[in-house]
Amino acid sequence: MQRVVRGDQTAFLALYRQYVNLAFSMALHVLADQAAAEEVVQDVFMTIWRRAAQFDASRGRLSSWLLTITRHRAIDELRRRQRYPAADSLDDPAHPVSGPVINEERGREIRLALTELPVEQARCIELAFFLGMTHEEIATCLELPLGTVKSRIMLGMRKLRAALRPDEARVG
Repeated sequence: MQRVVRGDQTAFLALYRQYVNLAFSMALHVLADQAAAEEVVQDVFMTIWRRAAQFDASRGRLSSWLLTITRHRAIDELRRRQRYPAADSLDDPAHPVSGPVINEERGREIRLALTELPVEQARCIELAFFLGMTHEEIATCLELPLGTVKSRIMLGMRKLRAALRPDEARVG
């Protein structure tokens, strides 16, 4: 990372190759849209290139910093899309008003509910359920005790259930 701070393009390319799939997975699970996820990841890496000096290794791992930036950018994009939906998407025959739309809408509700959780809980849940990481892998990635990871997931899931319960009653 120190080489990236100094403007070393080779070091930046190595960093990109190492973390692009992880960042893309995070963005894709938040947005559920491949093209939007690709744009977010491109934006994240451009930000890292411009602001590499802001990374502080004493505050955490590079992967955690990168995932935090990615998650925030993806959430911002999700919120922007909800505020300004594409007008032609309602007429798109590829989006019928039936079961898949309900499932897609439910996915959006879940992703939005995740944004209301404390960042620590949301990060653990996203790594576990969206990226398929085990509790042990999450503990290693975030440099946390295994019990802390399990507690954060459990507390976060309780909060998600409570936040989504009114919608479950309406749909079911």
